[in-house]
Amino acid sequence: MANNENLDALSHSRPNIVDSKGEPLGKASAKNAKTSKIFFIGIILFLFCCVIYLFSPFLLAIAIGVLISISTSGLHVKILSFVRGKKVLGSLLTTLVLCVVLFVPFIYAGTQITKNIAHFDISSLNLMVENAKNMDIQLPKALNGFEAQIKEFLGNLDIAATAKQAFSYFSVAGKSSLKFIADMVLIIIFCFFSYLYGADIAGFIKKIVPVKAEQLDYIFAETANTMSVVLYSTIFNAVLQGLLFSVIAGSYGFDPVLMGVIFGFCSLIPAIGGALVYVPTALIVFIGGSTSGALIILIYCVVMISTIADSFVKPLVIKFINSRLVKNPAKINEILIFFSMLAGISTFGFWGVILGPAILTLFLSVLSMYDYLRSVDFE
Repeated sequence: MANNENLDALSHSRPNIVDSKGEPLGKASAKNAKTSKIFFIGIILFLFCCVIYLFSPFLLAIAIGVLISISTSGLHVKILSFVRGKKVLGSLLTTLVLCVVLFVPFIYAGTQITKNIAHFDISSLNLMVENAKNMDIQLPKALNGFEAQIKEFLGNLDIAATAKQAFSYFSVAGKSSLKFIADMVLIIIFCFFSYLYGADIAGFIKKIVPVKAEQLDYIFAETANTMSVVLYSTIFNAVLQGLLFSVIAGSYGFDPVLMGVIFGFCSLIPAIGGALVYVPTALIVFIGGSTSGALIILIYCVVMISTIADSFVKPLVIKFINSRLVKNPAKINEILIFFSMLAGISTFGFWGVILGPAILTLFLSVLSMYDYLRSVDFE
């Protein structure tokens, strides 16, 4: 309310600009009206390009922050009503919830991985590999054909070279992590300001864009609903898969919290995300001398996590979120969402998980609105 009052005060306090004849400058002749309009449109476009160039280092963070705030707008409305409309407090609480859910687990995983790397003992790993090379591998009859390949793989395994290569990857990952953390801080800041001023910005856009407010509301609503379903279902699925993997990882001596967090983040990568964690885990258990344990981990992850949790539970979660957490149920084609996430990751990196579906849903919403206008207004 305060922001709207400030805008109204500014509009009423504008000075009446007049020309040398004492007439307002806004009353241009019909001949000059079109020229003035084209001139101002050109100036606005030029300055808009300058602003884009000015903020180009932060465009990705701004886009992610705005999209996350749009996706969680329903949650923000609930928190805002809980604090009785106090915008600053509501925005702070929503941002805090977002940090706890999205960013604290990542920071925890990063610090724990750094500690484990610092205390890593390569001699114990060498001993495990030597024991595995001398181990009499007995696989089930259905997997007998893999025994020769496993023995050949262990015989050619060079721990020193592998460890050196792994540490080089970790150093690159560490540098990327610093940039990722800096991006997260910026995203949190832009999320907060999107919560705080989002309604005012949306109202201003409705005023200046030559499209009816109802049409813009439809586009915004469709995008927000779809993004909310995608975000909430992705978070729930990541938490569920992380919890399931922490159970099996903890039973074989791994840190269940750390492994669950890592698996949850990797599950955001479509198709191969979980395998990036459970295959190396099974390999470590196998090198440690437990063939049956490695097979149990693989079977558990493929059946319980990849099949049941991802293929059967996730659609139920989407249905629940559609009916309970968004105002209007979103029509989601999961195949399109899957490929948009995959394309987003390949184009924008990790944050493509959010950007990919956002671009797709915005495009489909505009296309749907155009189809409606073509049949109603354009005829």
